[in-house]
Amino acid sequence: MTVSSDVKTCVASLKSAQASLEQFALSTQNKQAKQTYTQAAQSTEQIVSQLEHRVKQLENEEPQYKGF
Repeated sequence: MTVSSDVKTCVASLKSAQASLEQFALSTQNKQAKQTYTQAAQSTEQIVSQLEHRVKQLENEEPQYKGF
């Protein structure tokens, strides 16, 4: 696997984790748990954003990996 595909796989996994955290936040009645899940989802969103930026950089450096 290339670095680009590894990073893209990581992004996909993090997006899945973020969606799970958001679902947990919506399904719980516990305010502290809801806050914890929401904060974790927001942190994950920031990381995903940074990694998506890195994917764009990698695709610019190695255009043959664009879209994979």
